[in-house]
Amino acid sequence: MELNLLNQEEIVTLRNLLSNATNIVICAHKSPDGDATGSSLAWMHYLNQIGKTNIKVCMPDATPDFLHWLPGHNSIIRYDRRPKEVKKAFKEADLVCCLDFNQRSRVDTMQEVLDSSKAPRLLIDHHLEPETNNALTVSHPEMSSTCEIVFRLISQLDGYEKMTTQCASCIYCGMMTDTGGFTYNSSRPEIFYIIGQLLAKNIDKDEIYNRVFHNYSTNALRLRAHIILNKMKVIEELHASYYTVTKEEMAQFHFIKGDMEGLVNIPQQIKGLKLSISLREDTEKPKTVLVSLRSCNGFHCQPMAAKFFNGGGHADASGGRLNCTIEEAEQIAIKAILYYKEELQ
Repeated sequence: MELNLLNQEEIVTLRNLLSNATNIVICAHKSPDGDATGSSLAWMHYLNQIGKTNIKVCMPDATPDFLHWLPGHNSIIRYDRRPKEVKKAFKEADLVCCLDFNQRSRVDTMQEVLDSSKAPRLLIDHHLEPETNNALTVSHPEMSSTCEIVFRLISQLDGYEKMTTQCASCIYCGMMTDTGGFTYNSSRPEIFYIIGQLLAKNIDKDEIYNRVFHNYSTNALRLRAHIILNKMKVIEELHASYYTVTKEEMAQFHFIKGDMEGLVNIPQQIKGLKLSISLREDTEKPKTVLVSLRSCNGFHCQPMAAKFFNGGGHADASGGRLNCTIEEAEQIAIKAILYYKEELQ
């Protein structure tokens, strides 16, 4: 099966970037999810495999608790906790690998550090409209995940034979989480061929699933139940739902990062539902609401994310951010649903 992504000129450029680099920084977007973390760590494992030993994986902030088991996770340097180390890493870097984000602004407060680096940049991503002012841009929005792209690149670089179980586990985790357990954006046969290749590296896919999806605290389950029972609004005639979550509610249930991961997918279990929207207050920034959207049954949420929520993403899994109160965010969500009512009916 054909997995190659790069043409001859691009593969030569990639090989040269890697061979000429000694101090490498790998970075991903703010609030790194399974794909951002998995692809970054998998790329680190591959670079170790080809003899690169001075690699720094830098994230703007914390990863969710359910990803802390990933091989190599303890090597991640958080900018919000250790800014001096991150600044030093970027200053000394002779290659910066940007994984799972299309715009530099997505690293949030770490952007100034990223912009100050004089090192060539390698972008590996699967989001729409990537910045292209890089030494090499590997952008494929049609791919299931950045982890899928990383696997394909490693394969094209002849790295599959020596791929470790640790590297393969990181790739599988990212592919699994960015497709909701292979329930959306995962219909191409290449995806399942890659899964087979990863299984041949002795990954334990069931254990990975359990570590990610069966890793909630009692408080997290109670928070999720509270949202579904008391906060979820369903507009039956428009096949849409939304819910809001306040900082006070999260504090009541002792919220930690990751407790609401995937919750926006739950309303899609309603028969005929086309759109689910999550509106959650940022626990750190005032008047900031984090937005997640999921869609199915013929409706695509990405245009809505771009038009109403300052965001974007994939056809059926997008996100955004609003600088307003949670009450104002709810009114914007209602306005967005009504704007697309003909497509949702």
